[in-house]
Amino acid sequence: QKPGFPLTRPHPPVSISELSGRAAGLGGMTLRQLAARHDVAVPANQLRHKGWAGGLLELALGAESGSRPEPDFPALGVELKTLPINAQGKPRESTYICAAALDGRSQSWETSLVRQKLACVLWVPIEAAANLPLAERRIGTPFLWRPTSAEDRQLCKDWEEIMESIAVGNVDRLSARQGRWLQLRPKAANARARTPGFDNAGNPATTLPRGFYLRSLFTAQILAHRGGIQPDAAAAL
Repeated sequence: QKPGFPLTRPHPPVSISELSGRAAGLGGMTLRQLAARHDVAVPANQLRHKGWAGGLLELALGAESGSRPEPDFPALGVELKTLPINAQGKPRESTYICAAALDGRSQSWETSLVRQKLACVLWVPIEAAANLPLAERRIGTPFLWRPTSAEDRQLCKDWEEIMESIAVGNVDRLSARQGRWLQLRPKAANARARTPGFDNAGNPATTLPRGFYLRSLFTAQILAHRGGIQPDAAAAL
């Protein structure tokens, strides 16, 4: 349970259509209005409350996974992602997906948490111009998205290249520049944080925790083609 949010929340949606209906009802609301609906105080800023807007949307929509390694709506296989938008209507930053396993365990793209998280995403654009107070930021029109076959292949390619570097102990040499759409970046409160890994000789070692992120270039492309779920994925829902 995230600090500042009530324990009680709406029941998890039982279908994609119920989730879509709930999400559609949020479009046009300010974060102040949505927070008031759920009796949640709006922080003055996000410096000490990073992720607050996402937590508010999880509450409003009935997300239930919390920090567990699964999509936010596990019964539906849907992940919830906020998309902060600048004054020009472009994503302000890269989008965090999940923590990266750096212990060298064997994985495949098909069974990876990254792919599970990106199999179907409910994107919620939110105004995030630097001079706009948090409470006054308006929620855009949420939309469901599934990667096309071509997008899935490129994401797979990026993931495999990154995981290959991790597997041979070169995680500390990895740069955020690697990967066309998917990148690996440090994910820690400070440089003292450590997580299990191993060096290029195969010996156990510790390293800075890292996470997978989608580049803003890719989320801008998603936003530009936000006509809903792609035809080749609609049948799966």
